[in-house]
Amino acid sequence: MTRRALLAALPMAAQGALQRIDSVRAWVMPLLGTGRFGTANFKGAFDPARSRWFGPFSQLAGSILVEIKTTGGLTGYGLGGGGSAAVHIIDTHLRDLLVKADPSNIELLWEQMYSSSIFYGRKGLAIQAISGIDLALWDLAGKTAGKPVYQLLGGVTKDKVAVYLTGKDVELGLRRGIRSFKLPVDNAAHEGRAGMKRTIDQVEAARKAIGPDAELMIDALCRWDVPHTLEMVERLAPSRLMFIEEPLNPDDMAGYAQLCAAVRSTKIASGEHEYTRYGFENLIARKAAHILQPDITWSGGLTELRKIAALASANQLPLIPHRGGSVYGLHFILATAHCSLAESFGVGEPGNEIMQAMSPRFADGFLYSGDKPGFGVDITEALIRKHAKV
Repeated sequence: MTRRALLAALPMAAQGALQRIDSVRAWVMPLLGTGRFGTANFKGAFDPARSRWFGPFSQLAGSILVEIKTTGGLTGYGLGGGGSAAVHIIDTHLRDLLVKADPSNIELLWEQMYSSSIFYGRKGLAIQAISGIDLALWDLAGKTAGKPVYQLLGGVTKDKVAVYLTGKDVELGLRRGIRSFKLPVDNAAHEGRAGMKRTIDQVEAARKAIGPDAELMIDALCRWDVPHTLEMVERLAPSRLMFIEEPLNPDDMAGYAQLCAAVRSTKIASGEHEYTRYGFENLIARKAAHILQPDITWSGGLTELRKIAALASANQLPLIPHRGGSVYGLHFILATAHCSLAESFGVGEPGNEIMQAMSPRFADGFLYSGDKPGFGVDITEALIRKHAKV
């Protein structure tokens, strides 16, 4: 092998090359459709559907793909949120902080993006945009070092991660060897006991289907209040729930604190819609969650999730990341001792090829790490052209 060929085969760090960010691009890249949360066809001013139409910027309907290329010829890809609004923030603001910068200064770039967007950011769209950028930078860091990202975080703490399936089709999960299940439940507090009964019937049927030893959880989708939740906790106790996720509005910290102080038969999980270490520090200080559920693609990226994990560990709180079954979440979970479960991502869902590219190897109820550099996401220009929403 010639010297030139040998150098070309080495990671950029080993070559001693100083990379700079050459370009930053972002696209709206929906991984699931907006229809899962209803439509904008309302039946008058008081239609409850108005409160359930989440629009094109939320959840996986608002996913964005961030691409960062370097002068050294490497490309990193990150998944973020916020749809076209987040892409606009990247294109018109955050890109200015990135082009010509050293991509290895991930912590510095995060703080600069956060500080420069603080007057309109702090939570929501701006942090979701930063999350996608941050993950692309970590992808680059792994490719520069020639190592998977989990090795940059100190290596693995487990050889595989159990999946819990989110969805109503528990039979699908059972067929695939999954032993933990989370049901989205449809009733809202204003429906009273009629809605309660519908949920109780749903949960009891699921418990019967999965058997006495599998884990069962529910997601109330922020539609309950404190009295409704307390009564549901009591009535659902025979079904032995592992946790109830987001029963209240995420901003109702006092309500969550009241629930966490009162509930004993299950646990209260929250944090899917919280942002940065500052938001989770408040959640922990208020004793407003038994289980924390940050989303690595929304809450600030890997840089911030490491800080959130440190807070959780110091306060002996389990961390079960929202959508932890993506490759981005999995690398973090593998390297974090107090993360025991990964929420399903792409398992049994009508996701597209981009979602498939971001899904790790799944077999018999478990996710397994890969050994490709970075996050191991294989994205091509053809895939981007095919699935990007213009």
